[in-house]
Amino acid sequence: MLTRILFVFMFCIASHISYAMDLEGWIDVTRHGVSQKGEISTKQIQKIIDDTSAQGGGTIYFPAGEYLTGAIHLKSNINLHLDAGALLKFSTDLEEYLPFVKMRWEGTVMQNFSPLIYAYQAENISITGRGKIDGQGKAWWEEMYRIRYPKEELPLNKYQILWDELNPDLKTEPYYQGTIGMKFFRPPLIQVFECKNIKIEGLTIVNSPFWTVNPAFSEDIKISGLTIINPPSPNTDGINPTSCKNVHISDCHISVGDDCITIKSGRDIDGRKYATATENVTITNCTMLSGHGGVVIGSEVSGDIRKVTISNCIFDGTDRGIRIKSARGRGGIVEEIRVSNIVMNNIQKEAIVLDLFYDKESKKEPISERTPIFRNIHIANVTGTDVNVAGSVHGISEMPIDNISFSNINMEAKNGFSVHTAKNVEFHDVQISTTTGSSFIFEDVENLIVDNVKTRDPLQNTAVVKLKNVSNALLHNNFQMIASDLFFQIEGERSSKIFMKNNTLTNVRKPIEEAKDLKRKTVRQ
Repeated sequence: MLTRILFVFMFCIASHISYAMDLEGWIDVTRHGVSQKGEISTKQIQKIIDDTSAQGGGTIYFPAGEYLTGAIHLKSNINLHLDAGALLKFSTDLEEYLPFVKMRWEGTVMQNFSPLIYAYQAENISITGRGKIDGQGKAWWEEMYRIRYPKEELPLNKYQILWDELNPDLKTEPYYQGTIGMKFFRPPLIQVFECKNIKIEGLTIVNSPFWTVNPAFSEDIKISGLTIINPPSPNTDGINPTSCKNVHISDCHISVGDDCITIKSGRDIDGRKYATATENVTITNCTMLSGHGGVVIGSEVSGDIRKVTISNCIFDGTDRGIRIKSARGRGGIVEEIRVSNIVMNNIQKEAIVLDLFYDKESKKEPISERTPIFRNIHIANVTGTDVNVAGSVHGISEMPIDNISFSNINMEAKNGFSVHTAKNVEFHDVQISTTTGSSFIFEDVENLIVDNVKTRDPLQNTAVVKLKNVSNALLHNNFQMIASDLFFQIEGERSSKIFMKNNTLTNVRKPIEEAKDLKRKTVRQ
């Protein structure tokens, strides 16, 4: 009898606590019809969100267990909280992501499948906890491959027909017609669209169908403490703010099938139509493993990107480290970028790259709204080991990359650092050791400062610094500590006004080699 009384007493207390949690704004989904054994619960979860928002908001709580759902649409003042041990899985049934919603896909606004977690014109939204979200993206990847690379000609499926009907006036550049022509676009896992005051924190997120965390046209966003793991898979980027303001990304661990963190602002015609910049972005204290790029800006920059700081990050095994990319036809300005305190290892391609030739086949055209602009970009305090290419800068002739600097950088790389078609360029305290070619190459550069650069492993009969068609340059305070054959090699009939000052090159067999095509008095000491 005593045991029975105690059981009833404890049950009443537990029921009271659970009921009190609801009263205090914490809604346990398992008390409202949501299965925690992996049975589909889309309608139940959405009803809880709608009712809770209508009552002023609260925290929708998933205790430990396995949950299965289709698309979830968050509303204002909702915190979706997954406790440790909670696994929220998303259905592989495409019907669960209908009806189509307004969203941005790769920089183009369209009607499309609902993102797995979606919000539209809402505010005060959080997705938090120590639980896990599994997008079960493999079903989406396989369907995309089936449509994109058919073994035989396929009729349009119902979703492609629907996409066609709902996007009658969508304009894109001709080069993009191959992608648009598929009429099938996998949704991002999380997209908040035109929202304010967003927090995404603490979760583990795996197997996204497409981009993983993708706020669009939103502001005041805090993303912290996420672990994002996507296997080798198509376009499964980690975190991609697009046309957002006041974004803070910190303390994340990311290993994905494409870029780890990418900043964007719209693609081509559509991006210029919305003309909404991404600005005031802070990225710090993150580690990136597998991925095409560690932190990337672009290539969708048509709405402008400005005021970005990237600091205290480690890239280990990514294809590239810091990558800023665009192309003719894209338009947009990328400016006021600061990168500092970065450690890189095992970088498969370039550690640092600024590239306006993302479309390799582009041809020179008159300056217009289609012309991309990179300027005022500064990178400092970088260490790199086991790197393929230390760095690469490629401007376009009608719009050279302008006002860039590289300071306190130490790299061990197969290939050195090259700068092509740029102006107002500075290198300070940079040491790059290569196994092939010159450590530093400058070509078609105007207004250049090379200050205290060196190599620890000089190559036989190879210049440490090579200049071609460089004008108005100051080469000073350079001291090659390790004995080498040749330090400066200068060539190009368009080279002019190259000033040398305070260089100590006593350990160099031949300090400077001037090509025969140089004009008289090009080099002045």
